[in-house]
Order: sequence, then C-alpha cells, then structure tokens
Amino acid sequence: MQEQMLDKKTKEFLLPKETKKARGFSRVCMMGAMAVTLLSTGAAVAQNAQLDTSQTAPRPKPKFGMIAPVTYDNKYELYGGINLMTFQAGQNLPKRMNLAGGEVLMTYWLTPKWGLGGEWRGEWGTTPVKPNTVFNGRALASLNGGMLGAQYRGPKNQYAALNFHGYAGAMYGKFDYTANPTVMGMYTNRTKPMAALGASVDINHSKNMAIRISPDLILEHFGSETRQFFSISGGVVYRFGKR
Repeated sequence: MQEQMLDKKTKEFLLPKETKKARGFSRVCMMGAMAVTLLSTGAAVAQNAQLDTSQTAPRPKPKFGMIAPVTYDNKYELYGGINLMTFQAGQNLPKRMNLAGGEVLMTYWLTPKWGLGGEWRGEWGTTPVKPNTVFNGRALASLNGGMLGAQYRGPKNQYAALNFHGYAGAMYGKFDYTANPTVMGMYTNRTKPMAALGASVDINHSKNMAIRISPDLILEHFGSETRQFFSISGGVVYRFGKR
C-alpha cells in the first residue's frame, strides 16, 4: 500500500508543468461555460415573463376624441372675445384708425337653425388728426354700444359649425379725450346707428364649448354718409340649457 502511494506521488511530481497548466485551463473554461449558460437561461426566463405580463396587463385607454357628441341642442349661447376694427374718427380726416376692444354676445335659439342675439361692443384707439395749434399727435377715441339681430346656424358637424348673423343698433362715439375734437377735425361726441353683417366659425372643444372666429362688415353713419369698415373678433363660446 505504501508503495502504491509513493508511486502515485512520484508520477505527479514527474508530470511536466505544461500538463498541469492545461488541466487548470480546462477547469476554468468549463466553469466559464457553465456561468454563461446560467446567465442566458435567466435572461430568457425574465424576457418571457415580461412578455406574458405585457400581454395580460390592460392597455391604457386613448385620450383622444371628444368627451360627448356635439348635438347643438342648446337653448342659450354666450360668446365673449376680443375685437379689432377699422374706423375713421372724422368726416375729412385723411387716414383711418385702428380700434381694439371686446364684445359679448348672448344668443337665444328659437329653433335648431335660427336664434335671436343681443351684443355689446366696446372699442378704443388713437387716430392722426388735422394740423392745428392745439394738438398734433394721435388723439384718443372710443365707441361703445349695443346691437340686436338674428343668427342663422349653417353647415355643422362634430368638429365645427358655420354661422351667419346680422345685427343693428347704435354706438356712442367719444372723441374729446385729448382736446376739442372740432379743432382736430374729429367728430363731436354723438350716438349714431351702426350695423354688423358677417359670419362666424365655431371650432368645437367639447359639447358645450367652442373657439369662435368672427369677421364682420361694419356699416356706420357718424358723418353725412354711410361708410364701411372691417372688424374681426375671436373668443370662446359657451353653450348651455336644453332646447
């Protein structure tokens, strides 16, 4: 027995160093291959689990689209917006002026197509004046008043509606903010008839709210003749009440 053990030790001692190194390298390669196999198996299992979870999890509902269908069955409609308008503050002034302000319109719908409307408009701006010894800059002027009329609802769908309207009433013009308006060639303070003829486009945000753009042809008679001007407004429409 002792001789066998001695013989084994002797053979191990006599083995070349290269053979020992080869055996060590083989063990390292085997351990590396096992580690790569385990990692690959774990990654595949995790990926399959993720796919199963994504297939079974409920998908989020899309947030696009309107909350409710736009039916246009409202009884009332309130519009408020900003307004831009051209005007001439004197019969013989060489240049026109630009006014800016706001307007509020209330519409009562008698039928799905026809409505009665009443609105207020307020406009303010400055105008060049005739050469004079009092003031030679830009003088302030304003228009304020109300109009009544009708509104007709034209083509419409879920997304937009086209309306036509005609309003007539009176506007008060104030022209003496800066100095004596007669010296500067402006009108004196007065209340005169005015009309607005135009259309509007309502872009629906929901059943009850829309964005409106409304251009108008303005007819006024502050001087000795009827003159035409352009106006445009933009704002928000709120529909309420069921017809």
